[in-house]
Order: sequence, then structure tokens, then C-alpha cells
Amino acid sequence: MIFRVFLSLAILCALNGLGDGQALAAADSSPVVARVAGRPLTLDELEQKKAADLLQARYKYYLAEKDALDKLIDEELVENEARREKVTVQQLLDNHVGKRLKDPTEDQLQVYYEGLQTDQPYSAVRPQILDHIRQLRRQKAGMAYVKDLRKKADVHIALEPPVVPIASIDAPTTGPADAPVKIIEFADYQCPYCKKVAPELKQLIDGEFAGKASLTFADFPLPMHHDAEKAAEAARCAGVQGKYWQYHDALFGEKVGLEVSDLKAHAETLKLDPQKFGQCLDSGGQAPAIAKTLTEGKKLGLTGTPSFVINGHFISGATDSATLRDLIEQELASAGSRQTNTAAKN
Repeated sequence: MIFRVFLSLAILCALNGLGDGQALAAADSSPVVARVAGRPLTLDELEQKKAADLLQARYKYYLAEKDALDKLIDEELVENEARREKVTVQQLLDNHVGKRLKDPTEDQLQVYYEGLQTDQPYSAVRPQILDHIRQLRRQKAGMAYVKDLRKKADVHIALEPPVVPIASIDAPTTGPADAPVKIIEFADYQCPYCKKVAPELKQLIDGEFAGKASLTFADFPLPMHHDAEKAAEAARCAGVQGKYWQYHDALFGEKVGLEVSDLKAHAETLKLDPQKFGQCLDSGGQAPAIAKTLTEGKKLGLTGTPSFVINGHFISGATDSATLRDLIEQELASAGSRQTNTAAKN
């Protein structure tokens, strides 16, 4: 790993079977990063007590590294292809990108001009418009060409997102308990990004990676979403009657409102016992469970949704299915490598 992330947690776990003297000796090996009134503050202590503050910074650094790595991979692929075709990189791009581009029609240029806020006549700005569109088309075609090279190449990414100190959480889970890839999603039923990724995530868990990945849904209702808390309670109330995931999926659909009256109406649609559901929702009996997952998320320093922990690795923001798929495949490959190494040792 590039990051020295939460190393202290691993050290503490390893020390569970050691005596106090050995533990103290191991703890003393952590670098001292400051002294306050003579008392040393170690790097381990910093990472333990300020884990939430450090996580977002580490994640931003990971995203920057991932972006740089993607560019490096693309450059390597293009250079390899140029060597294979025995041409320069520029000649390769000209042959596969530049020569295949078509200029916009005069009508297309006119339409583009009409969308500009300018007092200059069309004849004066036409060359700049043409050049701009050519650049956009070349860039788009170049990206498509490199993407095609990636599909044909043997590319394995080992760079991993930062690690967080959470392996499991008490929340509804779908998928096998022994799945090699365990995904924890912190989400909010009013979050538009959560809503967008929900069907994509369901397809990955129930379809593409069925039997290989599990999903735990950890409620993280944001304070600005006033209906999210009650919606989360409603889903758990449906779970009491064995229909959590049906209700969960419906909340991320288009037809179920999040007002209490809507939540109760949908319970009847799913043929839940309306009286039991209503008592559960009105009593707030599921609120403590939601407060617990909310607290767990806050300990990680989460401020937005969706946020994911995939086999202990953290990703956040408007994540798409492609990113999730890549990380699942990466974790499956890592699990396969560990099994191979274990078998070799035995």
C-alpha cells in the first residue's frame, strides 16, 4: 500500500495476544510526532484519535493518485501500440484518431454560433468555432481509442483506496455471509446520488457478482433531508415483517413519496400488516438502530452520501457503477491471490 493508513489499528490487533510489557515495547516504536508538556504524541496515537480528520484528506490524495495512474496507464498503452505498429505516438494518433475525424457541417457551425453570446459576425468567429469543435472531437475520439486499447490489454490495478477501521456493521445485509467482497454503503433515501446508484448497485450484487459480493445498507440520514430519517425507519419496519429490501428498493424508485402517509400507503402495497407497520413507524422504535449507524459513519468523518467501505477500503461521492465494478473485481483478484499464496505455502 502507498498509504500508511491506520497502521496503528493493525499493530493493536497483533498485540492482543502479547503481554503488557511486549505491547508497551511495540507501542514505543511508533514515531513521535509532537510533545506536549513533556508527553510524547506518537503517529499511532494521531492516526487513532484523529482518524476521521485524516480520512477525507487521504481519500482526496487517493483520487489524485488514481487520476495520475490512469493517465500513466493510458500513456503506456499508447506507447506500446505505437511500438507494435512501428510508428511514433503522434503518427499512431493521427492514423487512428485524426484521419477519422469529420469536420462539422456549415449548419452545425451556424447552430453553435447562435448559442454564443457575442456581437461579432459569424464570419469573424467561424475559424475559432471550427477549431474548437475539431479539438473537442479529437479529444473525444482519442479517449474512445484509448478506452478500446484498455479493453484489449492486460491491465491490473493494485492501487487501493484508503483503509478505514470498520469490518462490519449491524445493518440489513443482502448476499452471502461468506462473500469474498463485502460492501457497506452509508446512504440517505433523499440523496439523489444514492438514488442514482441504487439500481446499478443492485445489478452488481444480484446479477454480475451474485454470490461473490454482499451489501450492507447503513442508514446515514443527512440533517438537511427532513424525510430521510422516517424513510429509513419505514424500511426497517418493513424488515420486521420480512420485506426490508423490497421496501428499500421502492424508496429509491420513482413512485413512493417520503411523507409518513406515503410510507404507510406503500406498506399496504407490499401487503404488510398495516397496523403493525403503523405502530412500528409511529413509535420510533427503529430510530435507535439508525442512530447507531449514523454514529458509526460520523466516527469515520463522513459528511455526505453515498459513501462506501469495500473490504475495508473507503470511497465516497457520486460513484458510478463502473468504479464500483472495478473495485469489486480488484478485491476478487486480491482474494484469489491470497488463496493461491496460502495453497502454495501449505
